[in-house]
Amino acid sequence: MLRQAVGKHSIGKAIYGSDRAKLRPSLYQTNCGFHIGRTVLAPRSFFGVEDYVDDDTSRPYTYQKEKKSKNPDKHVSFKQRTVAYMEPFTLDVFISKRFVSASLTHRVTCKQVAVAGTNSKDVKAVLRSRCDIPACMSIGRILSERAKEADVYTASYTPRDQDKFEGKIRAVVQSLIDNGIDVKIYLD
Repeated sequence: MLRQAVGKHSIGKAIYGSDRAKLRPSLYQTNCGFHIGRTVLAPRSFFGVEDYVDDDTSRPYTYQKEKKSKNPDKHVSFKQRTVAYMEPFTLDVFISKRFVSASLTHRVTCKQVAVAGTNSKDVKAVLRSRCDIPACMSIGRILSERAKEADVYTASYTPRDQDKFEGKIRAVVQSLIDNGIDVKIYLD
């Protein structure tokens, strides 16, 4: 079989290339074409699969594989895709040891519509303490006034992982509800 593929003259004899250098017959095979009356030798690939290369393995050592998700069975529901448009405003409450701040943010554009905090000059002068329950209630009242000026009457609130829905956070949210802002609370 090898004799038929390579030819009877190239086995056991020295094969010379175009520059008359000696070539090894095991790495080369003769091509069908002739050039100036001589047999043209072409290098042979190691596996002999150069004609059967498909698109995915055309660069076998350098191509990047597609990134697959870790959980391919995970399905995003219609509600998960549309909740940002159905309930576009979210309430964010931050309470530290020194001050309280709350804001209403549009989910799609990520713009803050209304912001209130006990660190601002107008609120700082009026309050006795900047981090107690009456301060939280006043922040809720001020935030609801500013939200109504921006034509926002509904919001959704999901507490952070480390936050519990009680005490000061509950006072801010309850003050917003009492002053006319409809707040949907999502507890896990």
